[in-house]
Amino acid sequence: MSDADKQAGSLDALFEGYRRFRHEAWPDLQRRYESLAHGQAPKVMVIGCSDSRVDPQQILGAAPGELFVLRNVAALVPPYAPDQAHHGASAAIEFAVRVLGVRRIVVLAHAGCGGVKALFDGAPPEVSDFVVSWMGIADRARSEVDPALEGEERSRAGEQACVGVTMENLMSFPWIRERVEQGELAITGMHFGVATGCLRCRDDRGLWADVPAN
Repeated sequence: MSDADKQAGSLDALFEGYRRFRHEAWPDLQRRYESLAHGQAPKVMVIGCSDSRVDPQQILGAAPGELFVLRNVAALVPPYAPDQAHHGASAAIEFAVRVLGVRRIVVLAHAGCGGVKALFDGAPPEVSDFVVSWMGIADRARSEVDPALEGEERSRAGEQACVGVTMENLMSFPWIRERVEQGELAITGMHFGVATGCLRCRDDRGLWADVPAN
């Protein structure tokens, strides 16, 4: 590991980032944070990938307190399974929907997703403990991608297919389905192009289209 890499991951680098936040951002944000000190009331939940390149708040231009964000590998959600196992994703969704009363859930995928690549091309042995079984949630997405596709088109099709899996799994939660059917909650799929900055959105027919940037 180079000296630059060591420095980038050091506490000093993190503290320096905090100091920039305090000096550059905090003066404009202080009142907003003070108003959030005793609770939150976001209307949108975003289920996004843990990838460091894809920050939902930045991409969607949201202020603190506007988005309730769940991030994990490939922005996946398992089907509803209220047992005694640990369900971090489901717990976050339950809190957002049943306590905060969010009105929309956005499933945000992105280009170059390593989790989706592992699903379609095989995972490296270093992630066999957890990633392989986690990506198994989206196994059925593989059958939805045209085998004739190659390169970026294939990757994007796989990433968007995984969005569809998550959206379907969300509807297996009875209290989500009930709210969707009553018009109290909507579920939207999105895909962000890391290199292009372009955002695509999935419509009710499952078709994808670019979101106008102006």
